[in-house]
Amino acid sequence: MNKELMEALTILEKEKDISRETLFEAIETSLMTACKNHFGKADNVKVEIDRDTCEFRVFAEKEVVKEVEDPVLQISVADAKLIKEKAKAGDVVEVNIESKEFGRIATQNAKNVILQKIREEERSAIYNQYHDKEKNIVTGVVQRYAGRNLSIDLGKADALLTENEQVKSEHLKPNDRVKVYVLEVKDTNKGARILVSRTHPELVKRLFEEEVTEVRDGTVEIKAIAREPGSRTKIAVWSNDPDVDPVGACVGMNGSRVNAIVDELNGEKIDIINWDENPGFLIENALSPAKVVFVIADGDEKTAKVVVPDSQLSLAIGKEGQNARLAARLTGFKIDIKSETQAKDAPGFRLEDYYDEEGEYEDGEYEDGEYEGEFEGEYQEGYDDAYDDAEDAGDAADSEE
Repeated sequence: MNKELMEALTILEKEKDISRETLFEAIETSLMTACKNHFGKADNVKVEIDRDTCEFRVFAEKEVVKEVEDPVLQISVADAKLIKEKAKAGDVVEVNIESKEFGRIATQNAKNVILQKIREEERSAIYNQYHDKEKNIVTGVVQRYAGRNLSIDLGKADALLTENEQVKSEHLKPNDRVKVYVLEVKDTNKGARILVSRTHPELVKRLFEEEVTEVRDGTVEIKAIAREPGSRTKIAVWSNDPDVDPVGACVGMNGSRVNAIVDELNGEKIDIINWDENPGFLIENALSPAKVVFVIADGDEKTAKVVVPDSQLSLAIGKEGQNARLAARLTGFKIDIKSETQAKDAPGFRLEDYYDEEGEYEDGEYEDGEYEGEFEGEYQEGYDDAYDDAEDAGDAADSEE
């Protein structure tokens, strides 16, 4: 038994995550390369390695001839009889090759072949490991700044947290432990290139999946997320079990669950609301904590007119329009907000504007979540929708105050 080789393979298999069979193949290839460098060719050379004992054998298959013309491929009858007593011309005998016969250059080349194979397999193993974690979160340690980018040590590989994917209000320092969202893993000549983010909305979703059992097992779904990294996030949740309160499950006892996520995001505020298929109710929930008098939503145009009490207008719009902006992104609707006083003189903000002659609502309009008529369409997350529209709505409301 070749104990030294067996121990070396065991260490490589464990530390580099390279299969033993791959290492055996690398050794076989290296020995074939050494034979080719030593003899000039190795077409008739075979390598056998016992996978259990790690004992290996290198031999050349040579044709028995009366007169040797090519000593690499042929062997005389006399020499063949020393190996196989009954050998005769025309037979093929196996001639053992001792690796110690190889010259220094051949030995070095064989070593390089093994090292190259190990490097390739190590890169492949790392790529496969982190490619499986793409669109998920991993924990790393901040290493250093590379310009304005950050290098994050993930254990077996380094990830790049670019300036655009950093939260502006966060001040990460070397040796800080941090959770990041894996945006992309690329296989390059220099190994896996891993791009991560601290600003992506999916980071919040994955944190809830880690922290909240009901989200992880699918009982509670996160239907939509709108995020302004470092400041505030709104998420809309839905329960597939009528006995489970989706908001309560995400908040946890005394806020324990949501607070753990807030701590991970360094104090970023998180609003959790109930998702509703009815856009009127959904928009009303999204504008929380502001109270809403009524909502008139146009599903085809994806616009909504919202009336709030005079005292709630500033709260509904939020500081620098943030609450309205996040609500618009969460629902996918362009939201125009006015106070009750402003709505009295604003066309389209009065309920009577939507009555027909019989006093019914016109087809295609929602009032405070109530709908008369047929509506088609799906309401998606809208991460990238209506950001500017909400700002316009907020600015319009500010100017009319």
